[in-house]
Amino acid sequence: MITHESTFPVHRYSFIEKLLFQRVRFTPSKLAQELNGKTILITGASSGIGEQVAYLLQDFPVHLVLVARRKENLMRIKYEIEKNMATVTIVAADLRVNDELEELICLIQELPHGLDIVVSNAGLSINRSIYESLDRHHDFERTMAINYFAPVKMLLAFIPLLEKNNGQIINISTINAVLVPFPRWAAYQASKTAFDSWLRSTAIELQRNGVSTTSIYLPLVKTDMIRPTEAYDRMPAMCPKHVAKIICKSMYTKCKMYRPWWLPIGQISSVLFRGTIEKVMMKTTGRGNRRAGS
Repeated sequence: MITHESTFPVHRYSFIEKLLFQRVRFTPSKLAQELNGKTILITGASSGIGEQVAYLLQDFPVHLVLVARRKENLMRIKYEIEKNMATVTIVAADLRVNDELEELICLIQELPHGLDIVVSNAGLSINRSIYESLDRHHDFERTMAINYFAPVKMLLAFIPLLEKNNGQIINISTINAVLVPFPRWAAYQASKTAFDSWLRSTAIELQRNGVSTTSIYLPLVKTDMIRPTEAYDRMPAMCPKHVAKIICKSMYTKCKMYRPWWLPIGQISSVLFRGTIEKVMMKTTGRGNRRAGS
């Protein structure tokens, strides 16, 4: 079944997923009170999590600035949302391209009411053995460009606007940033961890000047990003609509962090049993990915 709001099939939780991903107590009236008249920038808004956040905000009097590469998807989302209360500005841009990023920055800086919330959601994931990456340095450049350099440059330009409006930065991060690193994910994990550390490093300074920060640590989510990895079809994953509620709830709670209830257990295990975990991963990864003669 396909909904008109997404290109991804509706994801119905299994029993295990219901245990792992607990329901969100979401109060639309509190969100409405918090967001009235505000401007919200969402990157990676043409599908998945970003798309669902936009749809969840369509019934509120907000100005949404939706950014992604796929203009056709953005136009479809804008058409659907503007049947309701929100107004939408779409920006078709690849944030890895400096000129396109600069155009977005200029557009935001020229908005008459400034900027209130940034949802940093755009990202690139690569699942590849290091032995298949020996001549693919560009993979690491691409992931750093979108997962680290682009949001850093964007926020450096937007911090004065957010400070003026007592705004908020919401980073869509990954549980991989706080667990033992997994094989085959070096490019993705390094780039996501870099921005996660950057935001946490700046958070105290920002909060002192009225800008709140929220880090959303997510496990697998049923989006286009995980489609190429067939093994993920059989693994527990969150629904993008569920994640959208978590993100939008943070807009009125101003919580510093969201993480699944079981993540602290994983973090403790990563410290206490790191050697054992790495030995298990070494055995399960095997030698098949190593190039002949390497």
